[in-house]
Amino acid sequence: MRGGRAGLLVAAALTAALALSGCQVGSTGGVKDPAAQAADLPPLSEVTPIADPTAWDGPSTAVIGGPSFTLDAKPVAPKLPVTVKSKDRGGDRKITVTDTSRLLALSLTGTLAELVDAYGLKDQLVGRDISTELPGLEKLPVVTRDGHSLDPESVLALNPSLIITDGSIGPVDVLLQLRDAGIPVVVVTRPIDAATTYETAQQVADTLGVSPLAEQLIPQLKTAIADKEAQIAKLEPADKAKLPRIAFLYVRGAAGIYYLFGEGSGIDSTIRSLGAIDAAGEIGWKGERPMTDEALVALDPDIIVVMTKGLESAGGVDGLIAAQPSIALTAAGKHRRIIDVDDALLFAGGTRIPDVLDGLARAVYAPESLS
Repeated sequence: MRGGRAGLLVAAALTAALALSGCQVGSTGGVKDPAAQAADLPPLSEVTPIADPTAWDGPSTAVIGGPSFTLDAKPVAPKLPVTVKSKDRGGDRKITVTDTSRLLALSLTGTLAELVDAYGLKDQLVGRDISTELPGLEKLPVVTRDGHSLDPESVLALNPSLIITDGSIGPVDVLLQLRDAGIPVVVVTRPIDAATTYETAQQVADTLGVSPLAEQLIPQLKTAIADKEAQIAKLEPADKAKLPRIAFLYVRGAAGIYYLFGEGSGIDSTIRSLGAIDAAGEIGWKGERPMTDEALVALDPDIIVVMTKGLESAGGVDGLIAAQPSIALTAAGKHRRIIDVDDALLFAGGTRIPDVLDGLARAVYAPESLS
């Protein structure tokens, strides 16, 4: 699974997407409660793929299970103090960490807290972002407002000894304020795919003083992703002409915002891991740019992937097609082949990558299994 880094637009897009919580203006036509149904799904190896994923009619919701990844390693006592590079927006800055006993690991997707958990330091977390829902952490106080804005008073009240974030939660002024208050704030690479996840996993481990654990986690996660890709490959149609062409459309219907994501956005590597064809990549679409009717028709994807809350904001599949008639001119529109995915998970990266691939593979190759 390969991929690049998304730019600032991805951060803004995901921030806006999570801010849409509560927008219930339409039906996606998919699973109503993916989290509740994830445990009921059979293993991916047991599902029966459809004969032609390019000809399937109807929308689906990707059901993301997990977290399924567990680090197989002996605990490592943190070696502190440690000096690491914080990936500040204005450039790298050296930060010395002397105490990890009261941690905050904050991101839009909950990925950083999951890495802390993987390294065996979950008990040192004293608060959480709204996306962190790991077992045992549900009662921790939430220090984010609207899912993506830090509440400085709530943070200071917890007296954290260290804050780790990936730049997806802000505003920056609040992070600087917390740093000025004497709290070490370390900004790590934002994980959106496998490549950036491995960077982030190492940086988080370094910051916590448990660097050797990252040296074990990274190859184990690579193996888990490769194993999932191998399972997915068995679902692909034998006739490669029937491999679906997939495009990701970022939707914020209430604001009339529609962006196509291409090479370097993170979704391109996910599509490749699914064994499918990146429709945007075929025409050289790079990064994240406003959708045009001409571009979408030129892509002519068999499947369009969107975020769940974004689709709801557009009024579901019917509302999306009504708002953007060019979608109806594509194969995906004609077949109403729209797959929606949990906003916080699609670009989560981290240890959830195998789970996201699993969920998307079912929706792409075995949508009947989701009924």
